[in-house]
Amino acid sequence: MARKSAAPAKAAREPQKLRYEVVYDLVLDLIAKNGLKPGDKLPSATDLVAMSGVSLISVRHALDKLENAGRIRRHQGIGTFVARERIVSEPSRSGELLQTLAVDGAEPELSTEVLELAVGLPSPTVARALAVDPGTPVWTLVRLRKVGRDPAILEQAILPLSLVPSLGEAQLTAGGSLYRFLAERYDLADERTEQVFEVVRPTAAERERLGLQPREQVVRIRGVSFTAAGVAFDCWSQTYRATDFVFYTTGNGQHRLLAPSQTDDWSVTPLPGVSSKRG
Repeated sequence: MARKSAAPAKAAREPQKLRYEVVYDLVLDLIAKNGLKPGDKLPSATDLVAMSGVSLISVRHALDKLENAGRIRRHQGIGTFVARERIVSEPSRSGELLQTLAVDGAEPELSTEVLELAVGLPSPTVARALAVDPGTPVWTLVRLRKVGRDPAILEQAILPLSLVPSLGEAQLTAGGSLYRFLAERYDLADERTEQVFEVVRPTAAERERLGLQPREQVVRIRGVSFTAAGVAFDCWSQTYRATDFVFYTTGNGQHRLLAPSQTDDWSVTPLPGVSSKRG
C-alpha cells in the first residue's frame, strides 16, 4: 500500500511588520551596525524609500516615531542625524540649572541667550501666585538655554519689583545664575518650590524659539519659589524639548537606588504554569 506523504509542518511565521515599522527597524539597524554616534548623518528620506521599498509617507511616519522616541533629530534643509543621549533633568534638585542637568553623568555644555528683559504688570494668576496686587510692577526675564548649538530649554522668570528693584543684566546675559544673584543681592534664597508638570503642544513662540517640528510636544514646568519665611519671590516656567530629556526625582534627594539609565526594561517575565488574569 502506498504511503501517504506527511504534510509539511507549517513554519511559524512572525507577525508581518507594518510598513513604517520596516523603516523604523532599518534606521536602528543602520545606527547599530555602522557604529553611528550622536551627530552622525543618516540617509535621506528618499534614500530610505529606495532602501526599504516602502512609500515616502511610510518613511516620514517612521521618522516621526524615531524623533518622538529621541533616537534621531531632523533639521529642515540640512538632514537627519543620530540624536545625542537624552539629558537627565532633576527639577526638584536645588541649585543652578546646570547643576540639575546631566548627560552620561556629566554636566552638559550650556549657553544662554537673553530674549526678553522688561517690566510689566502680572496676570491675575501670576499676581495670586506671588501674593501681590495685579497692579504691582514685575520683571519678566526670558532666556533660551542651548546645549551645544541646539535650543533645549526656554525659561521665564517673573519677579516683583518690590522685592527685586534691579537685575544684573550683564551677569544674566553671560549665563550667570539668577538665583545666585537674588540670594547675594537681595537675600532671596529658594527654600521651597511648588511645581506643576505637563506635556503639551507648544505655543507659537515656544515652537519658534526652540526650533520645534510642527507636531512636536514639550514638557512645561511652571512653579513658584519661596523663601524660608514663605515669601513668594519668583513665578517661573521652563519649557523643555520633550524628546531631549528624562526627568528624575528622588523625593528627598539623598538616595539614588534607580538611576535614569536603568529604566529601559520595565517588564516582568511570567513563571511557567503560573498565570492570573483580572478583568
